[in-house]
Amino acid sequence: MKLGQVVGTVWATAKDPKIRSIRLCLMVPVDETFQPISKRPLVAADPLNTRTGDVVYWVGGAEATFALADRQIPSDVTIVGLVDRIDL
Repeated sequence: MKLGQVVGTVWATAKDPKIRSIRLCLMVPVDETFQPISKRPLVAADPLNTRTGDVVYWVGGAEATFALADRQIPSDVTIVGLVDRIDL
């Protein structure tokens, strides 16, 4: 799992039927001090309905397609949790 910060929302008028009820958001990967690792945001499936500014943890690749218990979704990046704090 990796850390990220939600920076926006993606609005799509047409989606694959498997992700119709799932929100899409823009997320920037960050390190443990919440500094951006990349300036390029990623589009992530967001089953948790996060808000802009939330720090999250996410999975990518094959793991992203299995993030929901009830179905397999067509996603390269899926948010799987909210970060409350990090103790270093």
